[in-house]
Amino acid sequence: MLELLAAASGSFDVETATRAYLDTLQGATRHQSDAYFEGGYWLPLWGALAGALFDWLVLRLRIAHAIRAWGERRLKRLWLVTWFVGLGYSVLAEVVLFPWTLYTGYFREKQYGLLDQPFGAWFGEHLIGLGLSFVVAPLLVVAIYALIRRAPRSWWLWGTGVIGLFMMIGMVLGPVFVAPLFNDYREMPSGPLRDRIEAVAAKYDIPADHIYVFDQSKQHKRISANVSGLGPTIRISLNDNLLERTSEPEILAVMGHEMGHYKLGHIWWMIGVMLALFALGLFVISRLAPALIRRYGERWGVRDIGDAASLPLLSVGMSLWMLLMTPAINSLVRWSESAADAFGLDAAQEPDGFAKVAMRLSEYRKIEPGPLEEAIFFDHPSGATRVRMAMQWKADHVVNPHMIVPDKTFLEGQ
Repeated sequence: MLELLAAASGSFDVETATRAYLDTLQGATRHQSDAYFEGGYWLPLWGALAGALFDWLVLRLRIAHAIRAWGERRLKRLWLVTWFVGLGYSVLAEVVLFPWTLYTGYFREKQYGLLDQPFGAWFGEHLIGLGLSFVVAPLLVVAIYALIRRAPRSWWLWGTGVIGLFMMIGMVLGPVFVAPLFNDYREMPSGPLRDRIEAVAAKYDIPADHIYVFDQSKQHKRISANVSGLGPTIRISLNDNLLERTSEPEILAVMGHEMGHYKLGHIWWMIGVMLALFALGLFVISRLAPALIRRYGERWGVRDIGDAASLPLLSVGMSLWMLLMTPAINSLVRWSESAADAFGLDAAQEPDGFAKVAMRLSEYRKIEPGPLEEAIFFDHPSGATRVRMAMQWKADHVVNPHMIVPDKTFLEGQ
């Protein structure tokens, strides 16, 4: 890639340097990026409405009642009946809502060139994910309903704790047992790049005993990395796209960002806030659901909130609650991402590498939204915000900074 340098340090201007990067995304490429991301604004709403319609039908047609009644006739223990309802509901939801999953997860991604897998490979991985959910979801349902029956007024609080426990178990087991089901993880070879990543990690006392590369190029071209796990399962991972499609400064910028999440404890903040939202949502449901059951329970075949046949009611309540909380969740995630960006710039000291990565992410993120648009719909800072942050860091920390004018072909063929 050819680049031009502005010669005089006194001529370095943050806005001009930012615009030099943003102008590399033009024409049809920019239009496609905007169209893909803007179309995604509506997906959570349509998905929630499709789920709500499904739950209403399951209640109105007394399907949940029928599943529970069948379980009661053949299973002697109450927890097994609840488990059976949780499993039956999960399977039925997957079957009925699969067309929506197929469109959003496969056809739409193919339409915009963001998925490289043939249908068979995509569907195979989808089935693996389903298998995991069919194990975990019924167990969570059993735990929640056991709490509802034991503590009918305060189950929402104890239920939040159970959800937190499931999240913690997932964090510990996920990197070791779940992620390898979808990708092959191998230790990054020794060499100058690994040495530089380890040096950044050591500077901030971040565990770097294991740095893995995983083969995500078989699924798509997106660049990705993370610091995942807890305790003995902590590991640094980066996908092969990051290694193959970007330069060393870009890789270090990304790794600095991901280490920032770890060092700043964002995972704990995220878990805490998400559990607070779950608690509030479950509290609202714990007060509204009994009233709805008193009014419509006979029609639905639901005895009370402790009856597992009420599962669709709890499900639609939580789904709609989380939809309403989406702007708040987006803002929380965006704040943590911005803080990790700042950390990564300090850690890697590669502002132009950071700016180039921000531009590459325009494959699937709108590059220049309006302020309100970014505040509501973006769960990461926009590319423009990130490039501007990098250029401001460069102006503040680099002696005699030179403005880089990327070649217009910078993003072609990415």
